[in-house]
Amino acid sequence: MKRAVTAAALTLAAAMPAFADHHARPTKDEIGANFDRWKAALATKNPDTVSALFAPTAVLQPTVSNDVREKPEEVKAYFVDFLKLSPVPTVNERNIQILDDNTAVEAGIWTFDLTRDGKPEWVTARYTFVWEKVGKEWKIQLLHSSKMPEPLAKRP
Repeated sequence: MKRAVTAAALTLAAAMPAFADHHARPTKDEIGANFDRWKAALATKNPDTVSALFAPTAVLQPTVSNDVREKPEEVKAYFVDFLKLSPVPTVNERNIQILDDNTAVEAGIWTFDLTRDGKPEWVTARYTFVWEKVGKEWKIQLLHSSKMPEPLAKRP
């Protein structure tokens, strides 16, 4: 009986690949690839491209601003100014937790290389993404980033 049920499940999965793919649990590599999309979007220096990665109900708690952004137009407005700094993020430490088929949390430490007034600088911060699958695409539901509370003697 067990073999018959297993065979039937495999037959059903093969007959419905779109269903199987849509409901497949994400991998840590898949969630990690979202960071690469984020980094590529920043490189465009286009606030529309960056803000398109956010879910319509997303919350942004940015690194270099005291204001929490809760509306799409506020998220976009933040990136209008932030992208002028030519930000390039590098992950220093990362932890990814898969919560369910459509939700994951990525948290860690990153360093942003920035250019302010023509001079290079860097800022190291803690970060947290809450990724949510919206349709077939992963979107940012929450992005929190805050500078390290203690001064760093050197760049990580």
